[in-house]
Order: sequence, then structure tokens, then C-alpha cells
Amino acid sequence: MLFSTPNSRSRRQWLLPLVAIITSIATSVAAAEIAPHELPSYHYGAPIRVECMNRSSETGEHIETPAHEIQWIPFPICEETKAPLEFNYGIETEQNCTIPMIDDPFFHLLEFYIHSDAPLACRLPAHPPPQIEIVGEKPRVTEYVPLVFALAGTLQLSHMHISTHMNVLLHSTPKHHLHKKDSGVLDSATAYSTSPLTHMEGSSTRRLVIGDPLPLQFSVRWFPTPELPRVEGKVEWQGMGGHIYASTVFYALVSFGAGVCVTSVWFFGSVLPKRLKGRSLGGATPLGYGVGVGNGWGYQPGKRAD
Repeated sequence: MLFSTPNSRSRRQWLLPLVAIITSIATSVAAAEIAPHELPSYHYGAPIRVECMNRSSETGEHIETPAHEIQWIPFPICEETKAPLEFNYGIETEQNCTIPMIDDPFFHLLEFYIHSDAPLACRLPAHPPPQIEIVGEKPRVTEYVPLVFALAGTLQLSHMHISTHMNVLLHSTPKHHLHKKDSGVLDSATAYSTSPLTHMEGSSTRRLVIGDPLPLQFSVRWFPTPELPRVEGKVEWQGMGGHIYASTVFYALVSFGAGVCVTSVWFFGSVLPKRLKGRSLGGATPLGYGVGVGNGWGYQPGKRAD
């Protein structure tokens, strides 16, 4: 038909708004149903930069932005890379980050960190920023995973001893990994100093004064899930507390029972028969092997005097 009838014109008037409404609802539902594993993921080896909470060197309190939000600044620049500290997704390595010189404000901040008056609180983006943005949709707010560096050491009047070696443990969100080096997002993280009480030469504890460099050493380890490594299908650290676990008690009892059985069989089957053979009844009693045999304490028959 070359010309529209009044009925067809009216149908178009209510049909077009209906299609627009349905399209808008579908777009909203699709945007709202984005699952965590569908967010942008880190590829193996992707850099993840560390940001830390900006603190006052006088009070140790965090500094806020004009919008009354916590101010985050990059980790101090490492002399090795000439860039702030960053980790690479999925890569386990021994990583060095030497802060060239500790000035007076940063030295006082280290005193806060070591004395536990204020933590060295940092954060890592849980996933990279999205590469595609939906027109008309508000950009997703970047989610962060907290990373607290538990620096340890001892404070003196004129200097400090600080443990410069730190273990960094990073957990990723479980995904259906098709390959050993697959992509993923961060789940949790922590870092802590090792052997802070060892001041012997050759240890990782350094004497530090204002103006010295701070050579940090990170042992970075990644876990594919939020759980700790498993042993025989059970979480390794699940137990009764301390260093005693239910499996330890069970194996101890089984080992004790097995030891008793083996010892009993060996004693009654080998040791006891040999001892009885070496000390026969004739050697311990007046019976001997019978009268006239003459061994042991048996009586030797003699000639009867007529």
C-alpha cells in the first residue's frame, strides 16, 4: 500500500514507544546481571600497580581529599624500575624494590608502621578497567583489594632495625581455567616481614637512619583460589589448633598399634623360641632330657654295687 490507513498509523504510534521501553528494560537487566567473573580480567603477566594511603608524618593520620575521601598515592619509586611498585598477575618471583633515600618525613612514617600506630595500608585494583563502555551507562566504579604491608622491626633512639624481606601472598578468584596461565581477578592479598628479631650479619634485618636507602625484597606467591594449599583433599591448616591436627593424632595411634603388633609377632615368633631352645628344660631343671642322657642336671646312671 502506498498510503497508510488511520488504523496502521495509530498502531505505529503505540508500537514504537513499546519497543523503546522493552529495549531499555533489556539493556538495564543485561547491565545489572554482570557476574563478577564476567568483569574485565587480568591476563597472565599483566602489571598491577600498588597504591598506598597517604598519611601525615606528624600524626600518622590519613589525609583526605577536598571531597572528604581517603587520598591514595602510588607506592614509593623503586630504584630498580624507576617506577612505583607493581606486581604481575600470576607471576611468582623474588622482586627487589630499593627506595633510594629515606628522608625525615618517611622515616617518621616508618616509625608509625613498625610501632603499629598506623599500618602501611595499600590497595590493588581487583580487575583492570573496562575496555568497552555502554553509552548512557554510568562507568563502573573500580573495586580494590586491600593490601597491608606488616612491616616489622625494632625502634631505637637514633635508628631502627627493620626486616626488609617480605612475603607477599596474592589470591585470585576461582575461574574455569582452561590453561595453566589463564586470566582472572584478584580476591585478597597480604604481606608481612620475616625474621624481624634476627640482627645477625647476613640476615634481612637492616639498621636504618635518615638518609639511608631502604632495600625491600619481596617473595611473591600466587594462589589460584582464596583457600590455602590443600593436602589430601583437606585444607592444610585445618586442625585442632597449634601444631596438633586430627590427622596427626590418628596417624600416631595407628603407628603405635602397628608397632605393637609387629613387635609382638617378632618377639613370640623369633626371639622367644631361640631363647627357649638355648635354655631347654634339661638345663634349668633336674629333669634333663631323661635319666641317663647326662646333660643338664640329669642323673648319670651308675653301676649298682652287688
